[in-house]
Amino acid sequence: MSKKYFGTDGIRGKVGEYPITVDFMLKLGWAAGRVFASEGQGFVLVGKDTRISGYMFESAFEAGLTAAGVNTRMLGPMPTPGIAYLTRTLRAKAGIVISASHNPYYDNGVKFFSVQGIKLPDELEQRIEAFLEEPMTTVESSKLGKVKRITDAAGRYIEFCKASVPPHIDFKGLRLVVDCANGATYHIAPHVFREVGAEVLAIGVEPDGLNINQNCGATKPEALAAKVLECQAHLGVALDGDGDRLIMVDEAGEVVDGDELIFIIARSLIEQGKNIGPVVGTLMSNLGMEHALAELGVPLLRAKVGDRYVMEMLTSQGGVLGGEGSGHIICLDKTTTGDGIVAALQVLAEMRRTGKSLRQLKAGMKKYPQILLNVKTAPGVNIDECVGIQQAVKDVEQALGRRGRVLLRPSGTEPLIRVMVEGEQEASVRAYALQLADAVKTAINS
Repeated sequence: MSKKYFGTDGIRGKVGEYPITVDFMLKLGWAAGRVFASEGQGFVLVGKDTRISGYMFESAFEAGLTAAGVNTRMLGPMPTPGIAYLTRTLRAKAGIVISASHNPYYDNGVKFFSVQGIKLPDELEQRIEAFLEEPMTTVESSKLGKVKRITDAAGRYIEFCKASVPPHIDFKGLRLVVDCANGATYHIAPHVFREVGAEVLAIGVEPDGLNINQNCGATKPEALAAKVLECQAHLGVALDGDGDRLIMVDEAGEVVDGDELIFIIARSLIEQGKNIGPVVGTLMSNLGMEHALAELGVPLLRAKVGDRYVMEMLTSQGGVLGGEGSGHIICLDKTTTGDGIVAALQVLAEMRRTGKSLRQLKAGMKKYPQILLNVKTAPGVNIDECVGIQQAVKDVEQALGRRGRVLLRPSGTEPLIRVMVEGEQEASVRAYALQLADAVKTAINS
């Protein structure tokens, strides 16, 4: 069955526009409560990031869950991976995250975690959507849910993050700049890195409800790069608004993306004699990572874009490491979802283990130039059935050979065809991308 509201990463949109409205979130809390109540006794965790609308929506969820007869534990501002961890370790029936991740403050959304600390299965999301079509009711007063606040949530998660690296590793003398994107990690990430011994300069730690992800964090690492150079730091760590993305900056101020970080972690695990199975990336993962992993004897499997699909493939194929170039990195041997702080600690531990800088570690992977163009499309256009497009793709693939890659895919959210070409030489890659984009435009117009 197709779903009306839930996408690959929950429900997300602009605040005040349906379904990101107070009345919908109230009903969603009630619908989710009805489903969770049918699963037996227990409580649901509710956490949020720092955007201003979070106050409004957590109150709506609290009311909806209470009306359904479900007990609620409020976490306040907490990173998404922290909520997943607490859902699992506190044996909650579910965890609810109120966040729009890397989006600006005027967006918001919601996603759910199961008691295992992973995204809800489709069957439960469909059951929640079924209740959304029913009239909202309230249980009798004696059965109303009760609400409490968990006051030590941040401390619990800080200790978990620290425990993801061996206690004998000494980070003293390591100077970091940590950018928390004015988001949910502002009161957590600096403590984690300081408590493992690093010297930390924290930026993006003054959320005001409106400045989350604003010219900072994993999606805008330029300020971090400048601060690393200014302070002569060993590296920089950039998280996004809800803490599930990681981008790093080396000592020269150059950005190190998710693909490069996955390679560094994979090589570390292999050199330590661990069997990691296949690494899982996405259709957009850089070809350079695939080639670098192949030299280590590790296959790269490509899932659809989205950390949900990466997680599903990791589980089915027996892998322990996967993610996306955008910085979603899943270390399944440590936790159950993408976690920016945990992933950063694994990279820092590898620097200490090898005595190498981040710049030296990333040198083991040659990142191929990748050009992505968007072409506006019309409803009903099927690029797989357009002979001209498919012939153009074959021509470029033949020209690139094994040293390049082509990907055409429709956007899941906009009327666009995404044209991606990567290869060894940026000039030729750009020319091929423009050539394919023109072929797509011609086919659509005809």
